[in-house]
Amino acid sequence: MSALPARADAVVIGGGVIGTSAAYHLAEAGVDTALLERGGLGGGASAHTAGMVRTYFPGNPDTGRRAVRSLNAYHDFARHTGVSLGLKRLGFMALFTEEQQITDFEAGRRAQQAAGVEVDLISAREAAELNPLIDERAVLAAAWAPEAYHVDGLDIVRGYAAAARNHGARLLTHTPVTGIDDDNTVHTPQGSIKADSIVCTAGPWSGEVAALASVDLPLAPHAMEMLFTDVPPSPHREMPMTMHATSGLRIRSWKDRILLAMGAPKAGEAREAWLGRIAGHLGTLFPALDGMGLHRAWSGDFDASPHNAAFIGEHPTRRFLYAAGFTGAGLCQAPAAGEQLRDLLIVK
Repeated sequence: MSALPARADAVVIGGGVIGTSAAYHLAEAGVDTALLERGGLGGGASAHTAGMVRTYFPGNPDTGRRAVRSLNAYHDFARHTGVSLGLKRLGFMALFTEEQQITDFEAGRRAQQAAGVEVDLISAREAAELNPLIDERAVLAAAWAPEAYHVDGLDIVRGYAAAARNHGARLLTHTPVTGIDDDNTVHTPQGSIKADSIVCTAGPWSGEVAALASVDLPLAPHAMEMLFTDVPPSPHREMPMTMHATSGLRIRSWKDRILLAMGAPKAGEAREAWLGRIAGHLGTLFPALDGMGLHRAWSGDFDASPHNAAFIGEHPTRRFLYAAGFTGAGLCQAPAAGEQLRDLLIVK
């Protein structure tokens, strides 16, 4: 671990995919940057995802706009960082089981296309051709977005971290922030550092970090658990990530199993009841998975905003910037978020 510098133009708090992107984009622009991470780089929410980047987010073209910009950056990632991400195209599909969902999709299609998102409405039969696990009788139609790729989130973190260091950024791990003074002096167990600007990218802990600086970010940690099915008795072909628009259930291929997620048990809900809800949706939408055993893959907290869209901005009275509230979609937006933070900091 490097020694804590006495000062920096920008101190980034949080070393996940958003924080390392911010550190890279700031350092590349010539900003003297230090990043503080309380654990290891990428050890929080960045490591506990379904490993997908996509551009279509139902009902949210602003998120899609950042995701399109970010996907373009990922395609060019190796040129800037020296790390090849090995993006593997799978596609993303949202299953509509209610007429209103189709109406809402059609109403928002133009805004999605204006954001650069490639998405079309397809029939239930076309959906089942793309994902043979689907029971087309249970589905009315689906949104199909081919621009969705498998990626290892830790490769993104490592790539940005290495590139940030190459541009002079100092990345300090196992350095939790314990206090922030009014003059942007940041305190840690290893000492203190004076920052011209603070950049909060602490994921589920962003609200706590902001509170240390007397800044209110209305965030709440949101629990998410990923599950694996048993190994199916017969091999299945690789399929796109498929989401049930009503329940939020998502499934995708993961080696010889199926990886799935549907949030986590609600407050007061027994785990068995939650698993029962998942099993009910699986049996209806994907009959081949009916009765299959479900096992915990990994779990963690994500930073959720009240409107399920990220906060990226700056406090009006002090040099405190933030990017938080990505609700598990940080991988999809990290390059664009880092660029936005850079532009907020240096364009005055």
